[in-house]
Amino acid sequence: MVLHHNMGLRFSRFRRLRKSRILILGPDAAGKTTLLYRLKTGRTVTTIPTIGFNVESIQIKRTQLTLWDVGGQDKLRTLWKHYFIGVSILAFVVDSSDRDRIEEANEALQGVLMDPLLDSCAILIYANKQDMEGAMSTREITEKLGLSQFLSRPWHVQSSCALTGDGVYEGLDWALNQEKLRRKRRNKAMSEPLLFSNVL
Repeated sequence: MVLHHNMGLRFSRFRRLRKSRILILGPDAAGKTTLLYRLKTGRTVTTIPTIGFNVESIQIKRTQLTLWDVGGQDKLRTLWKHYFIGVSILAFVVDSSDRDRIEEANEALQGVLMDPLLDSCAILIYANKQDMEGAMSTREITEKLGLSQFLSRPWHVQSSCALTGDGVYEGLDWALNQEKLRRKRRNKAMSEPLLFSNVL
């Protein structure tokens, strides 16, 4: 009996990691790559505009996260759709201090959310660059992006500063909690017994 118990403990340590795919989108110069490497290294990393994509993996508890940061220049946005498959969390980054481009950010976000491949993913909005003077509040960002219309899916606006790390991990915690809830709902649905009707 003891042998079996110990073997069970030993095998439990080698359980597979859960895997989750996070797609980081948003207009250029919003701070996406700085955010990515803040999550990866915990430090501020000097970046250059992304032409194409950056991809990194991090492990948090028992979850292996693959984070895709795709360039946000206007000419690159037509390529975003090629990264949608398998995404469980959409992290959309906006520059809270750039009021002149918030409508552009809104149009980009609305275009992304129309794609059925992203119907089931949680929406995490990083209201970035909160350290800048005149930065829009999370409430204003929520209004500008029209998020209140998305009643059937989870979304959250997180104030953040990728340079200092403020709010970055809090946003990720919310996203991972949503992923956990989604798995629970899916597992519950799969475990429910099928009901058969005897009505002819």
